[in-house]
Amino acid sequence: MKNFYNRVSNRNQRSSGPSKSLIPFRLNFLFIIVALLFAALIGQLAYLQIIYGSQLKAEVNSTDTTIETTNVQRGMVYDSNGKVLVGNKSHQAISYTKGVSVLSTDMYKIANRLGKYLTVSTSSLTPRQAIDYYLTDPKRLKAVENKLSGTSGMSTTQKYNKALSYLENDSSFKLTKTQKNAAEIFAKMSGAYSLSTTYIKDSGVSNKEIAEIGEHLSEMPGVKVGTSWSRDYPNGSSIKSIIGTVSSEKTGLPSDQVNELLAQGYSRNDSVGQSYLEQEYESVLRGTKAEKQVEVSGSTITKEAKKYGGQKGDNLQLTINSTFQKQLQSLVHSAESSAGGYSTGTYAIVMNPNTGGIIGMAGVDRNPSTGKITTNALGTINSDIVMGSVVKGAMVSGALMDGVITPSNNTLTDKVINVGGVKKASWFNKSGSASIALNASTALEVSSNSYMMQLAMKEAKFNYVSGSALTMSTSIFDKERGYFNQFGLGVNTGIDLPGESTGLKGSSTYSHIGNALDLSFGNYDAYTTLQVAQYMSTVANGGTRIAPHVVQSIRGTKSDGTLGTVKSTVTPKVLNRIDMTAAQKKLVTEGLYDVVHGTNTYKTGAELASISPGISAKTGTAETYYKGHSTVTLSLASYAPSNDPQVVVALAMPNLSTSDEDNNMKLAKQIYAAYWKTVQSTSTLTNPTKATSSGSAVNTSAAN
Repeated sequence: MKNFYNRVSNRNQRSSGPSKSLIPFRLNFLFIIVALLFAALIGQLAYLQIIYGSQLKAEVNSTDTTIETTNVQRGMVYDSNGKVLVGNKSHQAISYTKGVSVLSTDMYKIANRLGKYLTVSTSSLTPRQAIDYYLTDPKRLKAVENKLSGTSGMSTTQKYNKALSYLENDSSFKLTKTQKNAAEIFAKMSGAYSLSTTYIKDSGVSNKEIAEIGEHLSEMPGVKVGTSWSRDYPNGSSIKSIIGTVSSEKTGLPSDQVNELLAQGYSRNDSVGQSYLEQEYESVLRGTKAEKQVEVSGSTITKEAKKYGGQKGDNLQLTINSTFQKQLQSLVHSAESSAGGYSTGTYAIVMNPNTGGIIGMAGVDRNPSTGKITTNALGTINSDIVMGSVVKGAMVSGALMDGVITPSNNTLTDKVINVGGVKKASWFNKSGSASIALNASTALEVSSNSYMMQLAMKEAKFNYVSGSALTMSTSIFDKERGYFNQFGLGVNTGIDLPGESTGLKGSSTYSHIGNALDLSFGNYDAYTTLQVAQYMSTVANGGTRIAPHVVQSIRGTKSDGTLGTVKSTVTPKVLNRIDMTAAQKKLVTEGLYDVVHGTNTYKTGAELASISPGISAKTGTAETYYKGHSTVTLSLASYAPSNDPQVVVALAMPNLSTSDEDNNMKLAKQIYAAYWKTVQSTSTLTNPTKATSSGSAVNTSAAN
């Protein structure tokens, strides 16, 4: 036994020696490995800090800190005297700001809670939106999926789409009234982008709804009680057709402009100008959105800080006088109401010939079958009408520029024009029995068709022989239209409203060569009332074609909300100048003066002579047809005073009865009376009572 213990003792002594030497080595080795790993970690951290530190910091900040935007009021629209035409009406509203990474199930819960206190319209709720709401409840989704077959191995999305299809074809599927209300709220929440604000209800929110929602806001993250705005028309909505419309939050961005507007910083549910001035001046009226810097942790907004309070849109001040505009619209409506035959509307433009500023533009359409009259002020810029003799001033001007007549040699004999057996004549000499010598001014005074046709043939270098075929080149169409275009007839006027028509051109083929003669006296091509106004303005101001405009200036807003300082002013935009001498222009202006004040028995504007201050004018009567019925279209282009033009009045009345042949002059007298009473006092004129034919010629010399 003693030997046994000795052997064990000896064995232990032998084994203890190597153990003592191995343990320190292993520990040291481990310490070295750990030290190397720490060194590598520190090196990597230093590398990231020095090389990528700023980049990583920016990424962290952009992830955790972002910008939330909210809309501001649109700019307002004022008339020439500072009266509000279009304002903003505020409404109590309930909005929702969607957080970052918010789940559908979260919005589902919020929508159900909010639906307890808020009632919204469900008229626009689609079947798909109703089903999406229904299936957002996990229990309902599971119940529907259990009814489906063949879903084994399908992805979550595939199962959802199959459940969706199942309910779409389930005729028994129907939401309760409460569920529909919540579904509409859910749909609006779902349509919002992260950190963008959408209105759940932007008008008609009751005080009770405001109070109850306010008490439970903490239970509904993202829901806020705020204010929305809609366009308001304190002086009536008749001006709305000129101003245009703004899309609602409900309709959002126009579908044909979505990508363009999104690139400009709009949200899909933003309001935006979608027609006329609201669209044309969108960048001015929209303002700058308010910005709030928010810090986000996960899907929760942890901190908010106002970064920029936003800037209300700038305001537009128009050249339109709202009081006169109302009167003009009323006069146009009354004139149409008393019209007979198959009248389809009445349109009138009043503008400043020296600046292009539109003072009033009014129009109505009429359905001849029902007699119903509807307001359409924009008919002045987009309704194409065969105007008749008003264009003769441009025809004479073109002949003078072409050199076929001169100020000293312009006398022609009024006679029946017979081309290949087709006869055309002036209204006062239809049989051709009278041999009447006319100069250019007198031809305008009596509105000679024969004189204009002879000018056209001279421009075409056609040697007219009574009864022979009309073998002119079709280039005459381009020549006549080219001169008309210089005055604004048949081309864009340049008005600051979208959608204007350039008129309608008749066929220019050789088979229609006879219509080149009709074109010369205004019975072929069709023009807008605005084009006629621009044409007469060009004559009145001495030969400068100026783009019409309805915006006078862009202005800011004072601290009290009233019209602020002028930021920019619309200056007259010159489109072209007429290359005529003072003597040539005087020949035309004398003719227009004599239309009203001349001594010839056949002058066409005698009824206008009672207007004071005296005017110069060109009347127009075109033989037209409406659905097979013979009608007349009456027009008028004029300016006043004759010796110092301050205002142009142009009007058109298509498809009247032949018994209404003085309606244009009756309306013109009423318009001038309203203008001098409402817009401009005759006391501002140098010589308000005296009318002369040479006044505009003096203006012409100045223009040269």
